[in-house]
Amino acid sequence: MADTSALTYAVAPRKAASHCAVGFPAQVPGLGNLESYIAAVNRMPMLSVDEERALARDWQERGDRDAAGKLVMSHLRVVVSVARHYLGYGLPHADLIQEGNVGLMKAVRRFDPSQGVRLVSYALHWIKAEIHEYILRNWRLVKVATTKAQRKLFFNLRSMKQGMEGFRDAEIDAVARELDVKRSDVIEMEQRMSGADIALQPAGDEGGEGFGPIAYLSDRSDEPDAVLEARGRERMQQQGLKRALALLDARSRRIVEQRWLAVNDDGSGGKTLHELAAEYGVSAERIRQIEAQAMKKMRSNLAEYA
Repeated sequence: MADTSALTYAVAPRKAASHCAVGFPAQVPGLGNLESYIAAVNRMPMLSVDEERALARDWQERGDRDAAGKLVMSHLRVVVSVARHYLGYGLPHADLIQEGNVGLMKAVRRFDPSQGVRLVSYALHWIKAEIHEYILRNWRLVKVATTKAQRKLFFNLRSMKQGMEGFRDAEIDAVARELDVKRSDVIEMEQRMSGADIALQPAGDEGGEGFGPIAYLSDRSDEPDAVLEARGRERMQQQGLKRALALLDARSRRIVEQRWLAVNDDGSGGKTLHELAAEYGVSAERIRQIEAQAMKKMRSNLAEYA
């Protein structure tokens, strides 16, 4: 088998012929647009069965670059035809053709004329495979399909959903039966396909800042400056609370501690006003007044401490 690097041709419909690698037959003149490229490749002569086999043997046995180049050039029209069926994915036609050309070159590299199969039949798989991979890479920022089964389901659903807003339950069951997949797989893939990409930080209009998920998804709690700030605030609160409590008289301090800082064995809060009133032999209203005065004094002291 010949060196495979010989088949790394620059078969790019958007490029001029001057970009072609050494050994590539310069049969496509410099082209300024996609329409000119398509017209040029459609004018290229097709090969007979005998010509195709002879060129394939020359490439396979002797590594003849010119022979490989003629095989590629004579089948560029096939790539154009295949790429046209994938225009509904919203990707540039030229890019689809270019990726299909890569698949065609891979097919020529592996083509065995002794199998009795025409190159066009053999190359279709490689052309479609490269176009499929390109679509899956570029259709969305996040890959919509990763496994082989998901890829097959993606392209089948795309063709079935043309002109339809969404599948109803009966249609989901019918698709699952036809494609021999689980109902849940159909639902999941349809959801992936119907979802849209959202920029985390969209550009603002007229110089303003746009609102996006970054506004509510960002979390600074683990950033070093935020951690230090939180620790300092907690330390200040603890020290300030101790200082404010120390300035109260014994009765006021105990009432505040029993009302707000104490925890019972069952996890509930501290004592009620009536429980403290019975303990001190005064009314519940008097306990509330003492508590209010103590809290007011503590708030004032905490404000000065902060």
